[in-house]
Amino acid sequence: MAEKTLLRLVACGSVDDGKSTLIGRLLYDLGSIPDDTLEALERDSKTAGTRGGELDFALLVDGLMAEREQGITIDVAYRYFATETRKFIVADGPGHTQYTRNMATAASNADVAVLLIDARKGVLTQTRRHAFIASLMGVKQVVLAITKMDLIGYARERYDEIVADFVELAGALDLPRLAAIPVSGVSGDNVATRSAATPWYDGPTLIELLESAEPRESDRADKPLRMAVQSVVRPDQDFRGFAGRLSSGAAKPGDAVRILPSGRTAKIARIVTADGDLERAVAGQSVTLTLDHEVDCSRGDVIAAADAPCEIADQFQASIIWMSDTPLYPGRRYTMKIGAAQANATITEIRHAFDIDTFQQTPAKQLEPNAIGVCNISLDRDIPFDPFEQNRETGGFILIDQDTNETAGAGLIHFALRRAHNVHWQALEIDRDAHAAIKAQRPAILWFTGLSGAGKSTIANLVEKRLVSLGRHTVLLDGDNIRHGLNRDLGFTQADRVENIRRVAEVAKLMADAGLIVLVAFISPFRAERELARSLAKDGEFFEVFVDVPLAVAEERDAKGLYKKARAGQLKNFTGIDSPYEAPEHAEIHIDAAITSPADAAEAIVAKIAERIAR
Repeated sequence: MAEKTLLRLVACGSVDDGKSTLIGRLLYDLGSIPDDTLEALERDSKTAGTRGGELDFALLVDGLMAEREQGITIDVAYRYFATETRKFIVADGPGHTQYTRNMATAASNADVAVLLIDARKGVLTQTRRHAFIASLMGVKQVVLAITKMDLIGYARERYDEIVADFVELAGALDLPRLAAIPVSGVSGDNVATRSAATPWYDGPTLIELLESAEPRESDRADKPLRMAVQSVVRPDQDFRGFAGRLSSGAAKPGDAVRILPSGRTAKIARIVTADGDLERAVAGQSVTLTLDHEVDCSRGDVIAAADAPCEIADQFQASIIWMSDTPLYPGRRYTMKIGAAQANATITEIRHAFDIDTFQQTPAKQLEPNAIGVCNISLDRDIPFDPFEQNRETGGFILIDQDTNETAGAGLIHFALRRAHNVHWQALEIDRDAHAAIKAQRPAILWFTGLSGAGKSTIANLVEKRLVSLGRHTVLLDGDNIRHGLNRDLGFTQADRVENIRRVAEVAKLMADAGLIVLVAFISPFRAERELARSLAKDGEFFEVFVDVPLAVAEERDAKGLYKKARAGQLKNFTGIDSPYEAPEHAEIHIDAAITSPADAAEAIVAKIAERIAR
């Protein structure tokens, strides 16, 4: 008997559209749950005078969803079932808007989306969002399951109306419609058997449709070889292999391969598995490849066909599904994970967001939670990639919040930006060491942060005066002064504050490269941007100086009258009042400015850095 093929499904749609009940019915009709369990649930629901509730049904029958209260998370639950001809994995994509991340996760590996619509409610915003995500994730086969038909008396007119609405939606998304089916999860209409209650429907059942669907990457074995290296295997001095899973293509001993991003070439010597060597490996198999000679290759690299390698770039345009509760701001740094590789990533531009109701492009300075947009991304190093539509494993990525280590977004690479190929680092004859040597000092960045009125500028000015008296070469970048020139185009929204600090951090880096001791006096309220500034500096050259005063003390010193205006509602987005200040957790220098005079603070700071800046 031929081995059964595997099909991956995602059941999606809005809250209470019947996903869990329909999946429970599938499992029951295929013998995955016992009769008495289903009968008891239906008896209880009738006694209560309700349908029993989709969520309760699934939890009692299958433990399908692990729901946690207080808005923490809803895990994506997977169930396995089989017919005589095929195996299935089905994921229940939560319908709640705040769990968009779970829907994206479920859709990322799906061959078919079963999109449910409550016949009483029709197409809702979350229906449209899930259809959009399925389209972005490359799911082109859609089964439109119009549920709870029993509650509208199996009315064909309502069914036809919803189908027409969805066809219009699918056309806007370039999302092919595989089929539409009138179903009832509780009664089992048209799930595994055709229903006498819908004589006007003569199409296949849900099971028949799923049995005839094709895996979305059935042709991936015919694509060029791609294997992301998960680990380097070296049990002894005589063996060195590279372990990973082939995401596309095939491999056999003697094939020429290219290691990316280095571009070095070699030939496959052996294909090693726990069960012995293979003569050939194909997409989907996990193997260890050995090469015919030593090649620099490590975790995160990609082994590709030598004559059809991945592209390599450090700047891309990509679609991003934003999942974090904190909006995405251009200029903020995240960790990109693509395959087994990681890189520091910065969103350089939000090209546009999408209006979920119309799918129209809309201008955006930030991406709000659960929003979808197209962005330009810059990395701190080159990575190998393919466009997502060609290979989802080498073209799909996640963005990780560097503060919390949580997954903040999921992205799909469209193409490399031209500048990634046209703009290159220019080798310079006079480097930062030479600049520092002629100044007889070591460069440093002193980053003064604290509330408005804490005394940052005053203390920084005294520190610079003291350093100059000692013969040091310095420059002071003050927040107010910079906003008169370099950053005069920026306001005080959170997005503008992020960009404000990004620009200053880059300037501070350039000045440190020139051998200077750079003093930066900015409120810089967010840890993420201060960490970005730190990451641009050389090890040991960055000193975070926390000028710490209680908010009440800062308000008492309100020489510019800013707190008074903010309290009166005349000054929006003011730090400490209606915009947060994230205090440093591990500052190199902590000044209690409520009890320390500016002169004493300056002397303490100079003493702290004296040894570091001496050459």
